[in-house]
Amino acid sequence: MPVNDTDYYKIYDQFTNEERVLKESVRRFLDKEIRPLVLEAFHTEEPLDMRKIAPKMGRMGLIGADLPQKYGCPGASYVDLGIICQEVERVDSSLRSYVEVQSGLVMTPLYKFGTEEQKKKWLPALASGEAIGCFGLTEPNCGSDVSSLETVAKKDGKHWILNGTKQWISEASLADMAVVWAKTDHGIQGFIVERGQEGFTQSFQKHKGSMRAGDVGELAFVDCRVPEENVLPEATGIKATFACLNHARYGISWGAVGAAIDCYETALRYSLERVQFGAPIASYQLVQDKLVTMLIEITKAQLLAYRLGRLMDEGKAMHGQISMAKKNNIKIARMCARTARELMGANGISLDSSPMRHMANIESVYTYQGTDHIHTLILGMDITGISAFGR
Repeated sequence: MPVNDTDYYKIYDQFTNEERVLKESVRRFLDKEIRPLVLEAFHTEEPLDMRKIAPKMGRMGLIGADLPQKYGCPGASYVDLGIICQEVERVDSSLRSYVEVQSGLVMTPLYKFGTEEQKKKWLPALASGEAIGCFGLTEPNCGSDVSSLETVAKKDGKHWILNGTKQWISEASLADMAVVWAKTDHGIQGFIVERGQEGFTQSFQKHKGSMRAGDVGELAFVDCRVPEENVLPEATGIKATFACLNHARYGISWGAVGAAIDCYETALRYSLERVQFGAPIASYQLVQDKLVTMLIEITKAQLLAYRLGRLMDEGKAMHGQISMAKKNNIKIARMCARTARELMGANGISLDSSPMRHMANIESVYTYQGTDHIHTLILGMDITGISAFGR
């Protein structure tokens, strides 16, 4: 088995020829064009320049991969989307966040809940990377409990007036538009808020220990007037937000495998090259035990993501299955990052070490799009029929 392509159970043999070609082409593109940029961005906390990178990703068909060609999107499968997310997060979680925010959290609600005019205006531009979007849901006082949103929207003639703040938003300072969720007199509603609208400000949050290569920031709305035509007419209620989140969670379940693989392969190469007490450390039993544990868990995570992808393409996937894959695979990526850093000793602490970077990034992924606890409760409710979310 080549060190640079972890697939112990030959899962890739189950891929179609087109899926294998996609995987290899995306990997080559990222390793050549993007990977060299990530380390510098992580060091400086100056986010990747997505204005330059996004159009390249758009030409590769990496944005909105599963959405229809009618709107300038690739029209690919969910498995294709998963492969893209795995290869992108193998490089960096913030880059996969960009892909899945655009695909699942911005383009999916536009496609599912928007008007034909909204779809034609935004989907081709987002798919090409010429436009960038963000998803305004999380707030300073509201994370897992979506029903407690504090951002409000009041109808005023042919406009809506938005007031509130969104925090920890990927692509916040750069985005040309935001899909924003706010409380109205009739419940939660989705809106399109465009860059430059009066009362709408976008800012970048520095001093992050995680996702340092990404544009993470804050959206603020102070009497922000949103025209009626920017309402997503079908994006009403909590279920609409969960439809978007499930798409993103699916992408995460594959992306986590990519991060885990990069950590494992880095640690394996290091242990074969690092000589202590007259022999490569890979020759010692305790080191082999850790490598074997990582490989076993990665293989199980690969199988989970692969099967989920096929279920998604067949229209059979359930929300609990998506939660299981997100919960399990992030846990595995977290373990692999920590173990890889441990095997590399002091060298693993260097910021030049990809496991250390993955370790930091995975802490964010472990939390967003549903914490580990939340996915436990989703699964618990699914298998018992009893909700444990409230008291």
